[in-house]
Amino acid sequence: MTFDVMAVRKQFPILAREVDGQPLVYLDNAATTQKPQCVIDAIVDYYTTCNSNVHRGAHRLADEATQRYEGARDIVAQFINANVREEVIWTSGTTEAINIVANGIGQILGAGDEVLVTEMEHHANIVTWQQACKRSGASLKVAPINDLGELDVAAFEALLTPNTKMVAFPHVSNSLGTINPVKELTAKAKAVGAWVLVDGAQGIAHGAVDVQDLGCDFYAFSGHKLFGPTGIGVLWGKASLLAEWPVWQTGGEMISEVTYQDAQWNVLPYRLEAGTPHIAGVVGLGEAVRWFSELDMSGLKAHEKALMDSATAQAEAFEGLTIIGQAREKTGVLSFLMAEGHPADIGFLLDRQGIAIRTGHHCAEPLMNRLGVPGTARASFSIYNSLEEVDVLFEALKKVRMMLA
Repeated sequence: MTFDVMAVRKQFPILAREVDGQPLVYLDNAATTQKPQCVIDAIVDYYTTCNSNVHRGAHRLADEATQRYEGARDIVAQFINANVREEVIWTSGTTEAINIVANGIGQILGAGDEVLVTEMEHHANIVTWQQACKRSGASLKVAPINDLGELDVAAFEALLTPNTKMVAFPHVSNSLGTINPVKELTAKAKAVGAWVLVDGAQGIAHGAVDVQDLGCDFYAFSGHKLFGPTGIGVLWGKASLLAEWPVWQTGGEMISEVTYQDAQWNVLPYRLEAGTPHIAGVVGLGEAVRWFSELDMSGLKAHEKALMDSATAQAEAFEGLTIIGQAREKTGVLSFLMAEGHPADIGFLLDRQGIAIRTGHHCAEPLMNRLGVPGTARASFSIYNSLEEVDVLFEALKKVRMMLA
């Protein structure tokens, strides 16, 4: 089956707009993806037909809101192949999901224990563990990457010891597009008895994710990088762990019994979901996952590969342009520098031509320091981008080069 990118594009109303009189070319998908009309409609319909708080309401609107809310949990659980629906915990995004796990393990760790991350982490998967280690007296170790932006698997394995309690790494690097060998890394970590958390913020939108096949203990992702709303995300974890995991936030919903002297926690998934949830966000995410899961995944991956192949070939042939991150396995991201100008200037001049990219260190400052660059210009692609838009990007970069020369 041929992936029909134009049919997909028509479902995203924002892609029809112009910027400074130029057709929008949106290449900032690693930061956030755009939303199809069905997701927008689902959110509007919730607010216009059954806006209510969920679960304990004694009226029709509450029942309908609860059905949509819990129905979305079923959709997500099926999409990632959770063992049971109760393993899907709603969060505000990947960052909160990681914090839930880190806060819990911070209560378990002690002096002599170790947490292992990698040099390619987003700040959310560095600082969170860094602070957990500081509070507990544990040590934070960092597995190195090579100059291509690939994880040094041998060095990663050498850093694993019986004292390693948690290993956390990205499915896909947000800055470089490197795809990590998740199953292999997980197996190595499990061999020393460590728990494994995968930061799936960038990996979730590039094809089906099967958490049981990956073998990890936790998988975290954000809705807004999967064509859903901002402010909603998922922590998936093995039920056996989540049922005993130390709670992070306390309040309503997550309790089963309260006195002035003590409280008893609720069952999964509610014990880790305190307070009134982002109901509309959950409904929107459920619709986004339903929409995405019905796409032709093999065709989708072939299309994204064609985008990256074209972008990489044109970048390699572009005089004065250096690709940052050339892993053999990568997806969705072209980070680069140009001899003629600072990344911020490149981004500004592309924006004036209707092209949206991102510039800076992409919340990965230690990675940029490791690579010896202050930051990059980053074009990141999604399923609705066309090969013609890749050509438009490089034609625009030629103008940028002339203006900055």
